Amino acid sequence: MRAKGGTSLASSRSGAETLRSIPALLMRNATQHAARAAYREKEYGIWQSWSWAETAEEVENLALGLLNLGVAEGDYVAIIGRNRPYLYWSMVAAQSVGAIPVPLYQDAVAEEMAYVLDHCGARFVIAADQEQVDKVIEVQERLHQFEHMIYLDPRGLRKYDHTKLHQFSHVQEQGRAARDELTPELDRRRNALEYDDTCVMLYTSGTTGKPKGVVLSNRNIIETAKASSDFDHLNVGDEVLAYLPMAWVGDFIFSIGQAYWTGFCVNCPESAETMMTDLREIAPSYYFAPPRVFETQLTQIMIRMEDASPLKKRIFDYFMGHARKVGPKLLDGEAVGLGARMLYQLGELTTYGPLKNALGFSKVRVGYTAGEAIGPEIFDFYRSLGINLKQLYGQTEASVFITQQPDGEVRSDTVGIPSPGVEIRIAENGEVFYRSPGTFVEYYKNAESTADTKDPEGWVATGDAGFIEKDTGHLRIIDRAKDVGQMASGALFAPKYVENKLKFYPNILEVVVFGSGREECTAFINIDLTAVGNWAERNNIGYGSYQELAGHPQVLETIKSHVEETNVSVAEDDMLSGCQIHRFVVLHKELDADDGELTRTRKVRRRIIEEKFADIIAALYDGSEVVSTETEVTYEDGRKGSIKATLKVMDAKTVPVTVQKVAAE
Repeated sequence: MRAKGGTSLASSRSGAETLRSIPALLMRNATQHAARAAYREKEYGIWQSWSWAETAEEVENLALGLLNLGVAEGDYVAIIGRNRPYLYWSMVAAQSVGAIPVPLYQDAVAEEMAYVLDHCGARFVIAADQEQVDKVIEVQERLHQFEHMIYLDPRGLRKYDHTKLHQFSHVQEQGRAARDELTPELDRRRNALEYDDTCVMLYTSGTTGKPKGVVLSNRNIIETAKASSDFDHLNVGDEVLAYLPMAWVGDFIFSIGQAYWTGFCVNCPESAETMMTDLREIAPSYYFAPPRVFETQLTQIMIRMEDASPLKKRIFDYFMGHARKVGPKLLDGEAVGLGARMLYQLGELTTYGPLKNALGFSKVRVGYTAGEAIGPEIFDFYRSLGINLKQLYGQTEASVFITQQPDGEVRSDTVGIPSPGVEIRIAENGEVFYRSPGTFVEYYKNAESTADTKDPEGWVATGDAGFIEKDTGHLRIIDRAKDVGQMASGALFAPKYVENKLKFYPNILEVVVFGSGREECTAFINIDLTAVGNWAERNNIGYGSYQELAGHPQVLETIKSHVEETNVSVAEDDMLSGCQIHRFVVLHKELDADDGELTRTRKVRRRIIEEKFADIIAALYDGSEVVSTETEVTYEDGRKGSIKATLKVMDAKTVPVTVQKVAAE
């Protein structure tokens, strides 16, 4: 089975191939959109702005400084820090001198950074602040190719050894001072950049092993940026908020690829703590967030409504009930009666409009979510408000886009049709394959994994199981192919399907479902400390820690009710009804990336969790009523410790069903 996108590779090249690199797009924007805002950043509560002409000057000064520092063509330049214009400029400056930017996750510990820095052989590092500088210094003895580090924020670094340490502004000043001498070489290198030269190297999250360096070319990024921008009619007047990790391919394509192709403005929040305030102030027209962000925002809304007066809550519930009926229809241009339309307009004045404004979504024209499946109830909630939230399916190896949902064809149970220029086929075992102009070049220094993932014809194995609907051409993803299995009864086991349903409840933050090869499904559950803590305060229930609150009898009963409600919903799906949860444990700690249980993009590392909590899993299946356990944890300062707990194993009611067995291959 195969589906093709609507734009051919040949036609998508027209217009794009004359602009053969990100630096070439920058030079075009500095001319065509010279006075328009390219970047904004909030600092000390005030928004600073840079035009495209000013951005080009900042990038050129840094590029000259990098030449002065000895950056050679083909060098790898690591970039570490939160979203700031200066670090985006660093990536483009590195590209301008023929080097390859390698952004790293800013919340990675030194050991994780050491692997990436050593693997790519970074000679130069550009770090945001003292915290990131300290991580590199901690492991620099193991980095045999490392030579120089540039830091952006000088606070705390005055007394450091500056033999290999350079302030960002000083590097720019030295570049300006040597402009006459170095400009010919900079021009030569910029003009030498080819369409198939490496644009960026991004490391995968590493759910099953060490991260792999994904090599993406100028062609990959520019073709993908052009096609995806055309798909959603993105233009120079759009605004985007850059808050996702800079090491993630999504941020690179939104904040570099699409931004430089269309010329729209990239806005950087002051900090993670002020992100929601900054989002409201910017009110972007183009917005992306992984499901967890939308889940968190919905949780906060529900918490606020629990604290609202009875009248406000009744008004909210009434109009939201109406919105769920007609909001998505209005968004998709379907016919809605005059009375229902007028009532929705009243709801816009009293409820939907103020709520969108509070969320920062009042101007969103195109919104996307991806990374993992979003709960249908969460997805429908936002669309009922009139927010054009859609789903896309992608991965680092595709330069993000594999499928997208066109306006008017948006559903919670599919991820859309093939993106322009993308071909999709489904293997006999259900695995999804694709090829496109965005298909990655290779895994760096890993020919074996490259060959395992991409065949000689360019088809890439996604590792996901799914199917294409015959009547609509939409792709439906079931789960990760390696996670989809069979239960002992022969029923299909797809844990993500159940996990996403449970995460709709504001009280639940994370879920891990087990059951492959077993008679029954069981689960680990993390409570959402914000939501459950708010409930505890309203009910005068004291608690001293996450562990204490997670084990509270009323909390356990509440989570049990959520599990049983989810079982009723799961039972309605003939294919997946065997995935109902029979027993569960509310864990005594939050699953954490620092403890290796999640990736830096907060994806569950199932195999590690199965090994680490094997004693608790055993208790879920041997009939135990309680289980005592001890778990190693990592504190914020990097120290290791352990916590002990005795957990209650909870039973949940299930709905009797006739199990459908998976057809034999």
